[in-house]
Formats: sequence, C-alpha cells, structure tokens
Amino acid sequence: MNPHRFLLVCLESDLKQHLRTVILHPDIVEAATVSEGLSLWAEASPTLVIIEGNYHTIAPLLEYARQGTPPVPVLVIGNKHSVTEVVEIMRAGAVDYLTTPVRSNELQAAIVRVLHLSPPPIPSVSHDPFVSIISVSPQMNLMKQLSQEVASTDATVLITGESGTGKELFAEAIHRSSPRAAGPLVALNCAGIPENLLESELFGYESGAFTDAKKAKPGRFQLAEGGTLFLDEIGEMSSVAQAKLLRVLENHTIDPLGDTRSHKVNIRIIAATNEDLLAQIKAGRFRLDLYYRLNVYQLRIPPLRERLDDIEPILLIFLERLRKERGSRIKTIAPSALAVLRNHDWPGNVRELHNVVEWLTITCKEDVIQPHHLPTSVKITPTTNPPDHTPATSFLTFGLSFQEMEKKMLEEALQKTSGNVSEASRLLKMTRNTLRYRMAKYHLQ
Repeated sequence: MNPHRFLLVCLESDLKQHLRTVILHPDIVEAATVSEGLSLWAEASPTLVIIEGNYHTIAPLLEYARQGTPPVPVLVIGNKHSVTEVVEIMRAGAVDYLTTPVRSNELQAAIVRVLHLSPPPIPSVSHDPFVSIISVSPQMNLMKQLSQEVASTDATVLITGESGTGKELFAEAIHRSSPRAAGPLVALNCAGIPENLLESELFGYESGAFTDAKKAKPGRFQLAEGGTLFLDEIGEMSSVAQAKLLRVLENHTIDPLGDTRSHKVNIRIIAATNEDLLAQIKAGRFRLDLYYRLNVYQLRIPPLRERLDDIEPILLIFLERLRKERGSRIKTIAPSALAVLRNHDWPGNVRELHNVVEWLTITCKEDVIQPHHLPTSVKITPTTNPPDHTPATSFLTFGLSFQEMEKKMLEEALQKTSGNVSEASRLLKMTRNTLRYRMAKYHLQ
C-alpha cells in the first residue's frame, strides 16, 4: 500500500480516477466542500491535500494546512484563474497549481514534485502503443508508420495539426515505443500556465529564489530526466521562455531560478502546436532558430475532414466506451446517418466527434442512430425529413441547434428533479461539477 494519504476536496470525480492511474493503491479521503474537508482532516491525517476551487473558497483550508505541524502541502486545481489570483493562491500556501482539464501525467508530475516521490514504473504492454489511435485511413496509417520509425531514435519531434486531431496521443505512443519508455513522460501545456509562472514550471527554482520560494522545486525538465518532455501548444510560449528553451536544445543544460550552476539534462523533446509557426515567425512571435531546433522531424496529423474513412470506426469505439459507462442502448449507426457525418466539415475534429457521440448517448433512445437523431451542429441538410414518430423525450425538437438542445436537456432534467443538482447529474450521467459548469454556461439556477 502507498504510505501517503490524500485528502481530495472537489466535486469532480474524474480526479479520483486520475489519482489511481498516478499512484498505485492510493489512500483517498474525499470531501465535496471545504467545510467537509476541514471536518474530515483529523480522520484523514493527509500527507497531501488536493483541492479544486477559487481563492476565496479555498482560503480557509490553505490557512489550516499552513498552520499544521508540520504544514501539509496543498495542490490547487483551478479553471485558468487570473495571474493575480494564482499569485494569491501561491502566497496563501499552495505548493503547486494546475489548470483544468488536468491530465494524468501533469498530476503525476505535480505529486512527484511535491512529495519527492519516484515516478511510478510504466506497466509493460504486449501490444503496439499505436493501436490506441483508431484509424483505417491511409493518411493516418502513414502517420503511425512514420511515428514508429522516429520513435526508435532520440530525435526531437514537432507534431502539428488542428485542435482535436490527436497530437497528444501520438506523443504518448512515440514515448511508449521509444527506448525511453521506462522513463517518465512529463507534459506541459504552454498555453495553460500564466507567462510569469511558465519559466519556473519548466526550469524549477532554488529555495529563496524569490519571495515565496520557501523550498526548492524541480522543473519539468528535471522531472522528465531519462524520459520525454511533451511541450503542448508550443506556439503560445513567451519570447523569454523560447530563448531559454533554445539554450536547452543546444547545450542540454538548464539553469533553475536562483541557482548559480547549470545542470545537464537527459531528455527527449516532443513539441506540438495547432498554430502556423511559419506565420508566427513572420509576425515576430516565434523564433526562427527555435523552429529549426524543434522541427528535426515533423508529423502533420491530418484533420478528420481529410480522413473520412476514420469517422465510422472512431464513432463505434466511442459508442462502445460510453455504452459501458452510461448503459446506452445504441449499437450502431445507419448508413444514411453516417453519410451526414461524412458531409460535415468537423472543425473540432475527433474531439467534436466525441462530443456528438456523447450527446447521442444521452438523447437517442433507439438501437441505431438515424439522421433525425443527429444534432443540427453536424449540418443536417434541409431536405432531410423529420421522423414520423414523436421522439421519446420532449426536448428533442427537430431543428434546434446543439446549444439549444443542450440547454433544453438541462432544463428538463432540473425540472424533473425539482432543481436537485445531484439527482439531475445522475439522471444525465454526468458529474455534478460538469452539470454546474453547464448550468452556469446557460445561466440556469
């Protein structure tokens, strides 16, 4: 069993599953509110507190943790707060800050950093890591072949492509197929961290490097030692951080803040972006020399509209997963409905397809998806006739936009449960946190 005990204070149940993938046999005490967390504190005797919320909500818990003997480290997860609020949270005693949505590898890196643990070993797998990337199209099969070839080397890889095409999946598969697979895969979303905190996240700092630096903190480069550092949204990196990253790529050394010595690092860099870096270079927002250092081996992941043959197998895989999670009765899709999906442009790519499938598992009450079941967001043509029968749920009015349909779905669930958020979340098969987010989106009380 793991000697560490975690107090998890949040409404998002997915975080618990993330913890289970990060640490074997985690001992977790859960609380839905700060007051409940404080009441469970003595029972939990936590070695680490993970809390989700804004500064004013979590301030009492941060104060309580700071007064302990010894103080208990608190890891805060927030929804892209302002720089001012992040600074307030760190000054109040938080040892680290992550933005939602949290990835397992980001949470792993944070816990390793806070508790000075060794990264958990990567379980051995008997199958090709690229199997998890579902595709039948020749374009994607070529990308997988090229990725497998570069995985056996230590070359820096630049993965380009639109949002939602699966760049992170390719980065993970390359790492798992490489000689560094036994080492850690550490990810950093360059767009998800305030600019003034990005440098310390990358390079770490020594105790006393600045006012609130009470103890040394290793950066992502150090945490990725012997493994791979995945820099997502590299086009969002500031000019200062770009210059320092260039030096690391040239000399394989880092300079933590407040440290007078340079430290050698043994890592592989995989970067990804949905930006046109050449256009960024012309506009003076990205360094040409850094681009050439990153662009040793480039993989362009094609958008879904360029590989329409992949829509059906991806959709069926999503259906299978969501059927197990939600008990949906949908088994397949009619050819006529598939034709509608193939005519859609898919600006959100695979992520958009997943959202459509998730919506269908909530709204479609039949075994086979027909054209009239599809949301208008996938551009049902005006000639498509509505069904002769009335849909099972009153909010499925033909012709509504996806946003209108989602709002009506939430309104009906809340009406059926007399405004009880917990009951409504169970009815809709979503977490309370997700439901609250969508209620706020549509200004529902």
